[in-house]
Amino acid sequence: MGTTRRDRLRQATLAEIHAAARRLLVEQGSGAVTINAVAREVGMSGPALYHYYSGHDELVGAVTAGFLREMAEVMEAARDRHAGERLETRILETCRAMRAWAIAHPAEFGWIFASPPSPPNQLPESPRYQAAHRFELVFSGLIAELWRTRPFPVPDLADLPPSLREQLRAYSAAIGGALPPEAAHVFLSCWIRLYGLLCMEVLHQLDFAFTDLTPVYEECLREMGEKLGFR
Repeated sequence: MGTTRRDRLRQATLAEIHAAARRLLVEQGSGAVTINAVAREVGMSGPALYHYYSGHDELVGAVTAGFLREMAEVMEAARDRHAGERLETRILETCRAMRAWAIAHPAEFGWIFASPPSPPNQLPESPRYQAAHRFELVFSGLIAELWRTRPFPVPDLADLPPSLREQLRAYSAAIGGALPPEAAHVFLSCWIRLYGLLCMEVLHQLDFAFTDLTPVYEECLREMGEKLGFR
């Protein structure tokens, strides 16, 4: 069944609200994104905005979900453009696409990752949770595919601290065993290094030393490739 006119109008208003919140974020910073400010941007009263979102936390979660979906789509497109090529190429191009989006949208990237989600946005049915899960699966799915087709070197679980072993087992179970605990350790180590560097770049934490972090990021990708057994 097609959508009704009322549904289409609601979706158009939601898109306008999201665009207004994004504009405020980019032009004035995260502190400017309030219920009243967004309402003024779209020409409605603050109370009227509550017909669409129950409060600031829900609005933030919905806008953040949009950013996460946008970044995931860019990464998926890079992955799929290289569908007929080696898996290593698909992984590297996906990582480069993530960086390209992040440095092109620093305000949005900072908004996503600089602060933790509020409790309502941590629920599995929330738009933010679902969008974050989609984003995570782009990279982790490729690593799981690599593990299935050509397992990479992994540590002996017995050599890891007990607390770390238990956390890795829990994470492996949470992702349905797509990566066993020892492979999850390698994946998470790569992700922490890659994502940590990207956060530092976008948040200008390395400006004291670098004006161009492209070669540093590429070096990080090479190190990741070594961990994952790339040729």
